[in-house]
Amino acid sequence: MHGDPSSARAPGPAGSGPAGGASEAAARAAALRALLARYDHEYYVLDAPSVPDAEYDRLFLELQRLEQADPALIVPDSPTQRVSGQPVEGFGEVLHARPMLSLNNAFEDEDVQAFDRRAHELLADQPEAAGDIEYSAELKYDGLAVSLRYEHGVLVRAATRGDGTRGEDVSANVRTIRAVPLRLSAAVGALPQVLEVRGEVLMFRDDFRRMNARQRAAGEREFVNPRNAAAGALRQLDPAVTATRPLRFLAYGIGELVGGVEPARHSLLLDWLAALGLPVGAHRRVVRGPAGMLDFYRAMQAARADLPYEIDGVVYKVDRRDWHDVLGFVARAPRFALAHKFPAEEALTELLDIEVQVGRTGAITPVARLRPVFVGGTTVSNATLHNEDELRRKDLLIGDTVVVRRAGDVIPEVVRALTERRPPPDSPEFATRFRRFEMPQACPVCGSAVSRGEGEAAWRCVGGLYCSAQRKQALRHFAQRRAMDIEGLGEKLIDQMVDADLVRTPADVYRLDAATLAALDRMGEKSAANLVAAIDRSRTTTLARFLFGLGIRHVGEEVARQLADEYGDIDALMSEDWARRQADKAELQKENARRRGRGEALLPVPLEGIGPEITDSLQRFFAEPHNREVIAALRAAGVHWPVSAPRAAADPAADAAAPAGALAGLGFVLTGTLPTMTRDEAGALIRQHGGSVIGSVSRKTSYVVAGEAAGSKRTKADSLGVPIIDEDGLLRLIQTRASAPGDDT
Repeated sequence: MHGDPSSARAPGPAGSGPAGGASEAAARAAALRALLARYDHEYYVLDAPSVPDAEYDRLFLELQRLEQADPALIVPDSPTQRVSGQPVEGFGEVLHARPMLSLNNAFEDEDVQAFDRRAHELLADQPEAAGDIEYSAELKYDGLAVSLRYEHGVLVRAATRGDGTRGEDVSANVRTIRAVPLRLSAAVGALPQVLEVRGEVLMFRDDFRRMNARQRAAGEREFVNPRNAAAGALRQLDPAVTATRPLRFLAYGIGELVGGVEPARHSLLLDWLAALGLPVGAHRRVVRGPAGMLDFYRAMQAARADLPYEIDGVVYKVDRRDWHDVLGFVARAPRFALAHKFPAEEALTELLDIEVQVGRTGAITPVARLRPVFVGGTTVSNATLHNEDELRRKDLLIGDTVVVRRAGDVIPEVVRALTERRPPPDSPEFATRFRRFEMPQACPVCGSAVSRGEGEAAWRCVGGLYCSAQRKQALRHFAQRRAMDIEGLGEKLIDQMVDADLVRTPADVYRLDAATLAALDRMGEKSAANLVAAIDRSRTTTLARFLFGLGIRHVGEEVARQLADEYGDIDALMSEDWARRQADKAELQKENARRRGRGEALLPVPLEGIGPEITDSLQRFFAEPHNREVIAALRAAGVHWPVSAPRAAADPAADAAAPAGALAGLGFVLTGTLPTMTRDEAGALIRQHGGSVIGSVSRKTSYVVAGEAAGSKRTKADSLGVPIIDEDGLLRLIQTRASAPGDDT
């Protein structure tokens, strides 16, 4: 490997570059920049270095001395500037010009065939799609997705994927990755005004092993797997630290393109990116139809262990880019692409014990304590068991040999026990090694009673905020990124605060000062100051985030967003007569039933999908004086959000004229793991077509969309006679109602 340029940063003697005046120095510096960029490309992209490390280091040092003698020679894309950023307090936010979408997943051959079949259906009016469709088949890298923005060929910004719409600005860190060109090659002609390149930051296996060997030699902590090491390196606040980590980059697509001609096929786009000097994976090919896709999948699955980097599947994209617009999108995923995941990794280990955790709503969840086992890229020692019913269904005994499954970032799961390995129940070995777990009859944290509501799967502690475990979980929920986003207020710090009785409610967080925080374990003055700044930033939020952060039972992100849109401010919510609102809503629904029968446009229904279970929870929460006191204290502490007019104040005639959508008037409950989309994506699809997503099942629920491992919601739907459909059923329902909007079926 080339010597680490960051280790050659000691200043050389001034004027040690070639003599002959400023023009000669400038020409020599330009030549050195081009030469070093070429050598970086040969080494990091082509894996074919043409000079030894010592020669590279000599040229790098010469350029460094020229720039030190005349700082006017330093340009942003100089190899010496890869580690030029200063440590930062935090990452800025970047709004992606085009969203960085996720991909729908396939796990079985049938999923791939269904993907091809849907593409044919949507391309039915394209004569060229009559035969086998051509797909670009590539690898699904197990790294961290980023976007690189080049303007006139020069790298100006890099950002993480984030939530797909907004990411973190990691420009200084990405500049240290030597596989990323700071300037694109003009060998293919004029460069675009703007080119946003999408790709994956990852760490090669050999680089990862060498890095861990250095960590061992230095007596420092080793990294668990290449993906986590790469993600952690990219999010270092000091780019000099990132520069010491052997990160790579592989491009797989583009976002924004201005002032350039986009290649007609995705496979040609990848060739074009490679010609620009960007690293592109070598294992890619154009295949025809499902047979070609599955052949590629099996070939890559067989070659997986021999690849220089980790992959967790392959990706298929319709090769013709003009068809991408025709195929369009489903929720937050394109219809023209599919990720075909490799099977989840499984391993055997011993179930050492079962303990319980108490959540923010008092839910008592059994957790498996396992003999540590390496599976799915990490060491697993804990796994959720969901609830008592699930535990009984799997017939787990403490002492069992169990199968543990983990894939990617999925929470580890105990799949089943190997009951055949148990000794006979009447044997002494069985009596000494095996025992059945029983749910506690009192809260293990505060000693309060536990209860299980009718139709619920979970037992709950009734202690409320008296229970320190619930206080801790409530504060973690309040501070999380999707709620108030208080960076640095993590689990261990919250535990300390609650145990020391510094914080009892979320409002107490805003009374903390740097001196109090600095006195806590592992909290120096700088960390305390950073946390105080993060707390201060969180005072400016949105009503939806605030409502979600309060932790009202049954009020998830979707319901919080709907309530914020409907009411505009917290005062309107707190003063609402929820019983009357439900009665008014019922009358509107009856009127819509009459209108539907007459084929008339439907009236918009307020709080569509928010049923009595949720409104009862809101009524109880806002009727509790303590909760109102906490909200008042938070507002007094400066927590605020943009206030908008309640939707009820809008022009009803305009609302009535608005298009209702194929799923208007229908409420859906999502449960279990769907085959090709997340529940968030399925919810977005339902809302896109005018339906609503509900948090719990009632007799008024229109449909339950159930995936794998659906739990108590499916059971309740069965008992109430609520229709249950799968993901394909949801898609068929949309298609059917879109073509016959007056049809209730």
